[in-house]
Amino acid sequence: MTSTQITMLSIIVIYLIVNVAVGMFYSKRKDSQSDMSFSKKYFIGSRGMNGIVLAMTTVATYASVSSFVSGPGAAAMTYGFSQAWVAGVQVGAAFLVLGILGKKFALVSRKTGAVTIAGYLKARYKSDALVIITTLLMLVFFVTQMIAQFLGGATLIESVTGLPYWLALAIFALVVIVYTSFGGFTAVVITDTLQGIIMLIGTFLFLFFVVKNLGSFDAMAITLDQTLPGWDTLTGTGYTPGSLVSFWVLVGIGVIGLPQTAVRGMGFKDTKSCHNAMLLGTIVAGFLMIGMHVGGAWSGALIAGQEFASSDYVIPAVIQQIMPVGVAGIFLAAPMAAVMSTVSSLLILASASIVKDLWGTYIVKDDPARKERFNRNLSKSSLAVTFLIGIVVFVLTLTPPDIIFWVNLFAMGGLEACFFWPIVGGVFYKKGNKQAAISSSVIGVLVYVISYNFHLTVWGLNSIVWGLLFGGIAYFLIGKLTCRDGLDQDVLDTCF
Repeated sequence: MTSTQITMLSIIVIYLIVNVAVGMFYSKRKDSQSDMSFSKKYFIGSRGMNGIVLAMTTVATYASVSSFVSGPGAAAMTYGFSQAWVAGVQVGAAFLVLGILGKKFALVSRKTGAVTIAGYLKARYKSDALVIITTLLMLVFFVTQMIAQFLGGATLIESVTGLPYWLALAIFALVVIVYTSFGGFTAVVITDTLQGIIMLIGTFLFLFFVVKNLGSFDAMAITLDQTLPGWDTLTGTGYTPGSLVSFWVLVGIGVIGLPQTAVRGMGFKDTKSCHNAMLLGTIVAGFLMIGMHVGGAWSGALIAGQEFASSDYVIPAVIQQIMPVGVAGIFLAAPMAAVMSTVSSLLILASASIVKDLWGTYIVKDDPARKERFNRNLSKSSLAVTFLIGIVVFVLTLTPPDIIFWVNLFAMGGLEACFFWPIVGGVFYKKGNKQAAISSSVIGVLVYVISYNFHLTVWGLNSIVWGLLFGGIAYFLIGKLTCRDGLDQDVLDTCF
C-alpha cells in the first residue's frame, strides 16, 4: 500500500471505530435511564427521539450508497442533470413520512404496544397471514438492499485503499454488524445523527472541490457537450419522461411505504419533536440529495476520457483526483455514513421481524413456559439474530452484482409494492380490512417483480408504477366488496 492509501484507510478505520464507540456508549446510557421493556429499548429506542435525532435518523436511513456513490456516479458517467431531477424529488421524503404517518403511528403504537411495522399491521388488520406474508417479503427485500449497501461500503474501501475486495468487505461488515447487534435501535439513531452531520460536511466538500477544479462553468459545458451530449436536458442521455415519472414515484411518494422509514414514526418523544424533524429533515435531505447529484453531473467534465468498470467507481476516483489526501479521507466518511446508517436500520428491523414478529408470535405464542423462557432470553436472541443476518448478507456479498444503484432501487420498489397500501390505506381507509391488505401486498409484489424481470413498460412507465397501481386497485376494490359491516370496534378505537 502507498502512503496515500494508508492515510485514507487510517481515516476510515478511525471513523468506523468512533461510530462503534459512540453508538455503544449512548445505547447503554439511554437504556439505563429507561424502565421500558427490552423490546421497546432495543427495537424503537424507548420512544425517546427528539426533533434533531428524528430528522437525522430518518434522512440517514433513507440516504444510502446510491445517494453518495452510485447516483452521482451515474450522473457523471451516463445521465447528466437528469439524475439530479431524479434526486430532487427525494427532498420531501422526511416531510412526507413524518407528516402523513408520524402522529398516527405514534398514537397507534403506544395504544397497541407495537414496536415494528408487523406489530402495527397485526393490530390494524388482525391477520396472521398478512403478518407472515409481509414479514417474509420484507426479509427478502431487506437482504437484497443490504447486499447493495455492503457492496457500496466494500467498494469505497477497496477503491481508495487498494485492499482486496473481500478484506474491504470484511472490515465494513464487522463494524456495522457489531455496533448494530450490541447497541440496538438507540445505537443506530445516535450514530445516524453523527452520520447525518458527516454527510452534510462531505456534500459541502464535494461541491467545493468540484467547482474549484472545473476551472469555469463554460469550459465544463463545452467538455460535457462533447463527452455526454444531452447532459443538461431533463431526460439526459438515458431517461424518458415515463422513466422519470417512475423514478419520482419510486423515490418520492413511494417512500411512505418503506418500513425502515415508517417505523421512525413509532419512536419520537412528542408532537413538537415530529414537527421539528419534518422541517429539519427536509432541509438536510435537500442539501444532501441535490448537492451530491448536481456535483456528480458537473464532475463528468473531470473524468472525460477515463474508463471505469461501472459508475460505482466514479465518485471515489473523482475525490482522489481533486481533493488532498486528508480531505478525501474525511469526504469518504460521508458515503460510508450513508451506507452504515441504512444497513444498521435494516438489520434492526430484520432482527425484530424474526424474533418479535415471527418467533415470539407464532412459535412461542401464549405457552407460559415458552413465553417466560423467550422473555428471559430475548436480549441474547435479538443480538444473535442480528449478528447472524449480518453474516448471511456478508457471505452473499462476496460474489456481488454489477451496479449498486439498480440493486438498491429494485429492493426499494419491492418493499413499497408490499407495504405501501397496507400502511397508507390502513391509516386513512376504514374499509381496508385483512382481505384488502393481503391482496394488495401479494398482487403488488407479483406485478412489480414480473414487470421488472420482463421489462414490461407502457408509456415508459416501469415496474414500480404498475406494482403500486394494481396493489392500490386490489386494496380499495376488495376492501369495498368485503368490508360491508365495517371494522371491529376495537380496531376503530386503537387505529383511528
